[in-house]
Amino acid sequence: MKARILVLPAALLLGSCMLGPDFKLPDDKAGLKWKASDSVAGTRLPDNWWKLFSDPELNRLVERSLAANNDLAAGKARVDTARALVGVDRARLFPSLDLTGAANASRGSADVIQANMPPGASVDLTSRHYRSTFDLAYDPDLWGRNKRAIEASSAQAAAAQALLDSQRLGLAAEVARQYFLLRGLDAQHLILTSTLKTRQDYLDMQNSRADAGLADGITTSRAKTEVERVKGDIGSVERQRGAAENALAVLCGKSPADFTVSSTNSDRALPVIRPGLPAVVLLRRPDVRAAEQELRAANAKIGIAEAAFYPNFSLSGGGGFESTDASQFLNWQNRVLAIGAGVAMPLIDGGANKANFSAAKSRYEEALANYRQALLIALREVEDAIVDLKGLGKSRSALDLAYKSSQETLRLTRDRFEKGLTNYFEVVDAERDTLQLQLSLSQIHAQERITLAALAKSLGGGWGGD
Repeated sequence: MKARILVLPAALLLGSCMLGPDFKLPDDKAGLKWKASDSVAGTRLPDNWWKLFSDPELNRLVERSLAANNDLAAGKARVDTARALVGVDRARLFPSLDLTGAANASRGSADVIQANMPPGASVDLTSRHYRSTFDLAYDPDLWGRNKRAIEASSAQAAAAQALLDSQRLGLAAEVARQYFLLRGLDAQHLILTSTLKTRQDYLDMQNSRADAGLADGITTSRAKTEVERVKGDIGSVERQRGAAENALAVLCGKSPADFTVSSTNSDRALPVIRPGLPAVVLLRRPDVRAAEQELRAANAKIGIAEAAFYPNFSLSGGGGFESTDASQFLNWQNRVLAIGAGVAMPLIDGGANKANFSAAKSRYEEALANYRQALLIALREVEDAIVDLKGLGKSRSALDLAYKSSQETLRLTRDRFEKGLTNYFEVVDAERDTLQLQLSLSQIHAQERITLAALAKSLGGGWGGD
């Protein structure tokens, strides 16, 4: 008995052995620099980075989406599930204790039993059996299989949390994108409405002149064409705005029928967002952290697969009472005790363990490739946003100058037309140029804000670790 009891501390001592490689993150962040910007330290974005745009309506929509979005609710549930599974793996490190009980009663056949008995002998045809025991079982985890399982599930829980952070970041960025798109369409609608009024007034004037015999039918027809053209543009803008508003409704967890965003003219100054150092950005990116944790989990599963090649030891013990008489069940003489140790050694498995070990190593290589791809995608997204912002800035400057020039051209063309030095077609062309430049500028202003939101997302927003 004493020799058997000594097995437990010996197994606990051996339990410190862990098979499989210890995790080491590949150093793929050293020496990185931006292609389209200087690699200098930048200020970390706040958690609520969207407030940098100083737009109360945007703040309200983002906060509403983070509280009510259904995809985000599903992501939170996945994190809770992953954390619960860590508890399942952690429980295997400790002994398990079960209470079992059984009570049975049976009656045998008189013919069968008495056929084997001397004539005249009496026998009890009924039998009863009562048993209740505490059963203790423990896996000493000699090769660290359970510890590696905890390492893997903990990494997967951390990956689920990082993916949830990435989901939040993506949701906030998508709300900002749809919102700035909607505000850009509001600006275009305002421009087109103003243009429609001007052209309608001009059409009314041409109709009056035609009635007085002072204008020909071509000028009046052309003026009507331009009025209807602007109405068509307004319809297109309203259609696009409706789609953007409906997208915002779904993002905020609302039915489109119960959701509206009022039209307004919002032209606030652009915030300044600096990319910072590439290595710091990659550290903040939640999708990169998720890929890192998946790599950690795949590494731990190599140890789990390797442990399958070695013997598996188990310790067990139990004690309780057993009797055929219920009234004598708790009699000390009816106590039962058991203690034991077991071992299972794989001998012939048809190559299953070897194949599983190879699969674990292949999954690690897959996770490593995914991690490196996540780094590249993160760097590309930042570079794309930086290049877009530079290009949009240049386009805006050029369009500003072109718009001012078109206004002067339009003024001169109208003066010439009123003096009879040119025809109405030149006025229409000049008005079209001015209108198109106005619309292009409003689109540029919206796109700059959309790109800044994309830059904030590519920099990891405020959900990151240092």
